[in-house]
Amino acid sequence: MAQPPSPRTPLPPGSCDCHTHVFLDPRAYPWSPTRRYTPPEASIAELAQLHAALGIARVVVVQPSVYAADNAATLQALRVLGPQRARGVAVIDDAMADAELDAMHALGVRGVRVNLEIDQASDAGHATAQLQRTAARVARLGWHVQVYANLPLLAACAEVLGALPVPVVLDHYAGAHAAGGVQQPGLQAMLALVEAGHAYVKLSAPYRLSAAPFYADMQALARLFLRTRPDRMLWGSDWPHPQPGTRADPHDTSPPFAVDSAQVLDALRAWAGDEATFHRILVDNPARLYGF
Repeated sequence: MAQPPSPRTPLPPGSCDCHTHVFLDPRAYPWSPTRRYTPPEASIAELAQLHAALGIARVVVVQPSVYAADNAATLQALRVLGPQRARGVAVIDDAMADAELDAMHALGVRGVRVNLEIDQASDAGHATAQLQRTAARVARLGWHVQVYANLPLLAACAEVLGALPVPVVLDHYAGAHAAGGVQQPGLQAMLALVEAGHAYVKLSAPYRLSAAPFYADMQALARLFLRTRPDRMLWGSDWPHPQPGTRADPHDTSPPFAVDSAQVLDALRAWAGDEATFHRILVDNPARLYGF
């Protein structure tokens, strides 16, 4: 792996990358047979090398869909990176016993992910039932529920999201695309959740939502979220930038997006407008949510 670039200005001490994955040797950590894509391997050592170049001190490793509810690779990353540095977000199913959740908590898991995007889910009734069931399982642990879904589906679930007994984290700009602008349908419902303190938003993976060089068209959305509640904003690199759907056969390896995370951080720093807000996004907010 080539040495990754660094941000133009060093990041504040204690900065956290709140959205990463690891894809380990499939001989030891096999892919789910029902996966929708196959990524290339992305090791814990490569993740650490990226963070050393960026100046990232803390990390949240998020369970990707290719492992379904087998969290072994994510948990291995937490073991290797250690409790001072790493937290995790798992995926659970109805068969998982409370004792297994307790064991994951001891390793640093602090949230559970509900990925409604990988299958392009659109049924709000099914989605809200899954969200309620998941939140009920993890509320006793103080975990949050992280949701990856398109903006129309999130908006249809807004009332339930606001009533969950746990914090909610919305992936990747809450699914808002730059092309839709700041008045796109569904966005106001997400902003209301954020303003009420019910939800955090990850200002992550702009390359999934942008059509402009250097993601410049995401600036208006980023600043809108930041004006609403800067204390509810997070940042994540989405490393190693998986790109589902580029191969007709999900068992064929799909190349990742080519992303310069230093460039993304430089843009976010400019959009934040001042160093105090940037510090909130990178340090204060993740420390509070993930318990660093």
